Amino acid sequence: MKFNSRYALLFLVTITGLGVLLGLTWVNYRFSVQNPGGSDFLPRWVGAREFLMTGQSPYSQETTQEIQNRFYGRQARPDEDQALFVYPFYTVFVFAPFALIPDFNLARAVWMTTLMISIVLIAVAGISFSGWKLSPLMLGLVLIFAISNYYSIRPLINSNASILVALLITGAFLAIRSEQDSWAGLFLALATIKPQVVVLLILFVLIWAVSERRLIIVWSFLGNLALLVAISILFVPNWIWQNLQQVVAYPGYTLAGTPGEIFMEWVPGVGRQLGYGVSIVLIATLIWEWRAALGKDFRWFLWTAFFTLTATTLVGIRTATENYIVLLPALILVFASWDQEWGKFGRGLVVISYLLLLFGVWWLFLFTVQMGEQPIQSPIMFFPLPVFLLIGLYWIRWWVLRPERPLLEQLRARSREIE
Repeated sequence: MKFNSRYALLFLVTITGLGVLLGLTWVNYRFSVQNPGGSDFLPRWVGAREFLMTGQSPYSQETTQEIQNRFYGRQARPDEDQALFVYPFYTVFVFAPFALIPDFNLARAVWMTTLMISIVLIAVAGISFSGWKLSPLMLGLVLIFAISNYYSIRPLINSNASILVALLITGAFLAIRSEQDSWAGLFLALATIKPQVVVLLILFVLIWAVSERRLIIVWSFLGNLALLVAISILFVPNWIWQNLQQVVAYPGYTLAGTPGEIFMEWVPGVGRQLGYGVSIVLIATLIWEWRAALGKDFRWFLWTAFFTLTATTLVGIRTATENYIVLLPALILVFASWDQEWGKFGRGLVVISYLLLLFGVWWLFLFTVQMGEQPIQSPIMFFPLPVFLLIGLYWIRWWVLRPERPLLEQLRARSREIE
């Protein structure tokens, strides 16, 4: 009887899960039909589909024309987004299951459902990393925040692969924590579909892995990346050169994507120098923190990895606010540390920050957005979350890196020693 009940429960859970997935996909499909968009998904979907169906390189002029025709209903003007494929060729393998769906709106809907599930998994993993003990109510609020804040909704609406990259990074961290180093290397290699997001993180992980003598992480990453590149060369021998040409062209038709470029728009006379100053300070801080993390345990590694991801958004590497979804676990770590170390005061800080980062950031977007054919976000949106996290991560640094006793207990102990 117990055996049958167990299978009945499993069957019920499976049917319920499938129902939820189908319901989400239907809602996303209706949204896609009524709200044309998916500007980050369409070039990759068309590029992957053209390659699978015709063998055409996703970087070719013919594929670019097809992307632009679907994007604008015509060829793009020189002053418009050129809608190029841009990503490394092996991204085709990631998008292939969705590219096999001939209806773009349905493919986008399935992709959006995948991204929604990914955001929830990223948040749950962030809670696991922090060891945050949450009531059902607080868990619900954290998950609502994870799926509804500006820096999650933007990549979701645009259907950006950054959410998948964030999930792969999270998977790599989970693998490192459980010492599944081969998987960690594989996840990091796959995350290079958006190399600007992970370049500094991967460099830190490899250096830390060598210091810990966990060389499997290094060889797994290098081996899997080499395999992805080699397989790509079999299909399109000169894809690296084609990709580089599109990457070089990318800044010419996109909005400002680094602090220096943004500062030059605001204060042209000194903007470039301000950007250089921010880069120098952050690079120097990264070198200091990386050195401090060598040979340290996973908790120290995790804090430094989160700091690296945060610094990457402001260090001068071209980025977009869609990529900020990778910072969600770092934000959860800050919230959890406040709650665990400061009690009621910490929970108050969490609530205030929750409101500011949810409603405050949405208000800032709506107050500063420029309306045209498409809403254009203000460059100010590049700063709220990274600046908040740089302050928050350094606020909790002592607690995270020296977790044996809460800070207040250590201060009391030192006070007793002085007495």
